[in-house]
Order: sequence, then structure tokens, then C-alpha cells
Amino acid sequence: MSFDLAVWNSEEAMTDAQALEIYDRLCEDWPFLEGESANVEAFYQELIQKWPEIDTIPEDRVGEFDFCPWSCALNHSGGAVVMSCVWSKATDVAQEVGSLAYKHGLVLFDPQASRVILPEHLQEKLQSRHSESPRRSLFQRLFGR
Repeated sequence: MSFDLAVWNSEEAMTDAQALEIYDRLCEDWPFLEGESANVEAFYQELIQKWPEIDTIPEDRVGEFDFCPWSCALNHSGGAVVMSCVWSKATDVAQEVGSLAYKHGLVLFDPQASRVILPEHLQEKLQSRHSESPRRSLFQRLFGR
């Protein structure tokens, strides 16, 4: 069993349901989100500096989940990164991915909960549309920001 997350660049705010549609398309039609995003690339480079891609680790380190928590290769394109990690590292990976997504202004989607966490610039768009701020407090609760 794995724990999955996805990040992508977006200029538009979205609901949980809209993010789920994007995630499903990413899983079915990779790489559904085309184009290049410097933010996605910076996120990916920082992530693999902390935890290398599973297909690049030495054979004698396979199963060392503190070194590499991935259960399969990351799906990485210029517009998105989809990650699957071993369940025992879900909390660590969620915290790191959440922090990096926030740092790089990316949408974070948790398919286990069907929940999107929007970057600050999109939270503001959503708040102005709905005159409420649930996304900011959710991110603060989950990732201490």
C-alpha cells in the first residue's frame, strides 16, 4: 500500500473536486499538464536532493525508507510531479512535500482525502471569490504555516 501526493503549477484557484479531476487525468493521461514550470522543476530538484528517485539508488540501499521513501518512480514533467511513498513514511513525506509546495507556490493534492491545498496566491483568489479563508487555516494546521 502506498501514500500518494501530487503537485502542479496553476494560475487558477480550484475546489477539491476540480483538483481531483486534474489528478485523475494526470494518472490516466500522463503528462496531462503540458508546458514547463520553473516552480515545478525547482520543487522536483529539492525533493530528489532530500530523497533520490528510487531507480537511482544503489541496490544495497533498497528498503532503506529513510534514504528513499518512494514505492515507485516519481512521475515528473514540466508541469507536475506525482509521488507514491511507502505508507510508513507518509507523514514525513506529506510534511516535506507540503513545505516544498508552499515554498514554490504549487498546488498540492492529497488523493487519499480528495483534498487540495492551494498556494497563497490562489488562496487569495479563492478568498476574494468566496469571502472566506478555509484553505489558509487548513494549510496552517497541516504544515505549520
